[in-house]
Amino acid sequence: MEENKKEIISKEENTKSLKLEKIKFNILAIFAIVILSTALTPVTFQNDTYYTIAIGKHIAETGTIDMQDPFSWHENLPYTYPHWLYDLGTYGIYQLGENIGIGGFTAIYITTIILSCILGIVIYLACLKISNHHIVSFLITMGIMYLLKAFITARAQLVTFILFALTILFIEQFLNTKKKRYAIGLIIIPILIANLHVAVWPFYFVLYLPYVVQYVMVLVSKSRLGFRIRKRLKENKIKKLEKMQKNPDIIKNESKKTKNKISIEERIEKTKQEIVDLENRKNKSIENANRRKENPYKIVLEERPATKWLILILIICIFTGLLTPLGDTPYTYLAKTMEGNTTSNISEHLPLTLINNIGMIISIILVLALITFTDTKVRVSDLLMLGGLLLLAFISRRQVSMFYIIGGIIFTRIISDFLGKYDKDGEDKVIKVINTIYGKVITISIVLIIALTIIRPKLNDKFVDETSYPVQAAEYILANMDLSTMRIYNEYNYGSYLVFKGIPVFIDSRAELYTPQFNGVKKDDKTYEGRDIFSDYLNISNIGTYYENKFEEYGITHVLLKKNTKLNIFISRDDNYKELYSDDYFVFYERLY
Repeated sequence: MEENKKEIISKEENTKSLKLEKIKFNILAIFAIVILSTALTPVTFQNDTYYTIAIGKHIAETGTIDMQDPFSWHENLPYTYPHWLYDLGTYGIYQLGENIGIGGFTAIYITTIILSCILGIVIYLACLKISNHHIVSFLITMGIMYLLKAFITARAQLVTFILFALTILFIEQFLNTKKKRYAIGLIIIPILIANLHVAVWPFYFVLYLPYVVQYVMVLVSKSRLGFRIRKRLKENKIKKLEKMQKNPDIIKNESKKTKNKISIEERIEKTKQEIVDLENRKNKSIENANRRKENPYKIVLEERPATKWLILILIICIFTGLLTPLGDTPYTYLAKTMEGNTTSNISEHLPLTLINNIGMIISIILVLALITFTDTKVRVSDLLMLGGLLLLAFISRRQVSMFYIIGGIIFTRIISDFLGKYDKDGEDKVIKVINTIYGKVITISIVLIIALTIIRPKLNDKFVDETSYPVQAAEYILANMDLSTMRIYNEYNYGSYLVFKGIPVFIDSRAELYTPQFNGVKKDDKTYEGRDIFSDYLNISNIGTYYENKFEEYGITHVLLKKNTKLNIFISRDDNYKELYSDDYFVFYERLY
């Protein structure tokens, strides 16, 4: 008895000790993730950041979302404000930085670092909760964050990355625990997305599909629909035969038609036996299915009863698109965007070229190798999720980010199951080694070396890249031009910076604004009637049309170009244009009449 007590106490002490070791490891892992996430955050902003500040300022000053564009010199352009809440928050941060003296851009940069760190921590916690393997979760998270380096920037997508990672975490935890707090979180997330980044709102529901499909497959497999149909047909046949037994005329007529020598009684008995045989085959099939559950094949059709409540949550979330000042925009924005030509002409929306993306190649090879060459079991929902995300990534390289985040979380579970099968105590041993002084020093040193390697090329970077944005040219325009009468032609990639500086633009990176799908009306099922400024810009910049004709149509008075563009080669030789300003990268012309 005394020995049993000692053994129980010893086990409790070991459990407490191991729990403490895991807490220490979590602190170390989060610290390392913060270091890497900080290093990955770029100093130089992308073009969307600039118009985001301007839009947030406009909303703050007017106190309204007027659904009209205030930044282009084109008149009466409707604007949907697709990430109005993020714009407003970004401007608030920018203004705070200005007020406390650190500078608005510095404040946004610090915020981007914080969001990057939050993303890394959320991914780690999601991996950990789903796999319950600390080492794998840490390594996979570090890999995911590194692969996301091109997507970490001061844009609304960084916030939605966090929300999508939380979505997977909440779905998995709800299915495992049925706790209401996860259901509430799943309802709040689409409300936030509908106001922070409406373009990706429909993608929220895509994350539910693998779980719903798996649930339907389980229902179909349990229903034995084929058996029920065959049994019902045979039962109806018996009823018909029994009815024939009671009517001699029917028996006579039926005998003439079928010339059947078997008596009705024999046919009834034969059909009853067939039903018994069906029942036996069904029972045998159930036994085989139960054996497969105990030792399943590669693909596991997992029954998760809470999925029916998850479907209810999904239905509720469909109506969250109404909880926004943007009207029906959450339901129409993506469809209109896909109908236009912006997705086929903007780099991040183009299909993925696999040979140019080493990260994707490595990720796909690892997943396929683990599934193919090991006896690791994979859930149907996981397989559907990975396949769906991979398809989306090939359709649009922008979705590569979601493959890394969501796919990485799923991959953590798969590889953790694989390792746990062969060495259950291996994780505990590694954690204890890493938690030693030497282990901590080595771990942090490796992370710091990686971080310094990432940071070194960015040491001289500035918030605004003057080779990409007309910083000095904008100052010249503000100091010397009458903005109220000027109709400037500018290029897509730096239009947002002009918006930030308060200069009315011909076009900027809010591409959908300049398409008939958003500024016109629907003429029929395939076409919209409105201004196609985006297509006109493409044709002018690619010399697909004579620029002078389009400039005349739009009433262009001035032209701002990068010096190395095709259009500048022609305009620099055109006597109808007078050069007003020039620097190493940009040139500003007045159009003469």
